[in-house]
Amino acid sequence: QVQLVESGGGLVQAGGSLRLSCVASGRTFSSYAMGWFRQAPGKEREFVAAISWSGGSTYYADSVKGRFTISRDNAKNTLYLQMNSLKPEDTAVYYCAADRRGFATMTLSLYDYWGQGTQVTVSS
Repeated sequence: QVQLVESGGGLVQAGGSLRLSCVASGRTFSSYAMGWFRQAPGKEREFVAAISWSGGSTYYADSVKGRFTISRDNAKNTLYLQMNSLKPEDTAVYYCAADRRGFATMTLSLYDYWGQGTQVTVSS
């Protein structure tokens, strides 16, 4: 069992930056692929970014490519999402998720564990 706890959300003006963190419990974090998803009010949860167990492969949604960067520190059991040039449409609850298979994927249903989420609000 893996527990995931996100932090780093908040209120920021358009054009600003935030860095989200996701700390995982347990000793198996380094073998899991990890992903970030987000859910805006009235919308379905959507893929944002994913990273393989080693960090060697990353994937991004087209809407965040070039603005967001996913990374991980396996020694600290921590996943990050650096968000730059934020837009009002980035406003959502952001969730981190873990996939036991280890290979980065954009498919929500393949993730085994989820955090509780952290709110990101971007004002115009």
